[in-house]
Amino acid sequence: MHDIVRSSETERFTYIERYPPSTRVNHWFVAICFILAALSGLALFHPFFNWLVNLFGGGPWTRVLHPFFGLAMVLGFLFLAIQVIGDNHILPRDRQWLRQWRDVVANREEDLPEVGKYNMGQKLIFWLMIVVLATLFVTGFLFWRPWFAGYFPIDLVRLATLIHSAAAAILIVSIIVHIYAAIWVKGSIRAMVQGYVTARWARIHHSLWYRDMTKE
Repeated sequence: MHDIVRSSETERFTYIERYPPSTRVNHWFVAICFILAALSGLALFHPFFNWLVNLFGGGPWTRVLHPFFGLAMVLGFLFLAIQVIGDNHILPRDRQWLRQWRDVVANREEDLPEVGKYNMGQKLIFWLMIVVLATLFVTGFLFWRPWFAGYFPIDLVRLATLIHSAAAAILIVSIIVHIYAAIWVKGSIRAMVQGYVTARWARIHHSLWYRDMTKE
């Protein structure tokens, strides 16, 4: 159950709970696992990033730890997806929101279709992460040495390595976009850190969700 509480400062502002503690802990767990998996993966990807192995105790340890970082990230995101998937269904108004991307970029919120808990940009990132993480999960097993790679033809292992690298690049770019959007919309990061947003923020950026929470 989401809570609506008033601040102690003469009740001037109303705060709405956007993310419960379980969702926030889950989100930051996935974020930490992503950073560890990305850094260790880059260290193994190209000699230019080889210096990153020092963060993990050297090359052998980096190779050992990387798959476990990735597996933890996938499992963590699975639990997070279960919590938020109900709010990420793509609806006709979301497609219209995307078609008006120029208004989005220009911050003309009043000209956009009303938004629920998540806008179309957030939903696209969510579904893209599901596809990309599933791809990383499957391809990673195909060349995970010494446990599984030996069971598959070498050509399949090489193809899996190539697809895995491409999917990882897409994931890294997607997360950069996700972080940029969170910084761009002031108040978004605080929502995932503290759990609450102001009623004004909710009304401006997620009006349908705001009305649902306040029963207006």
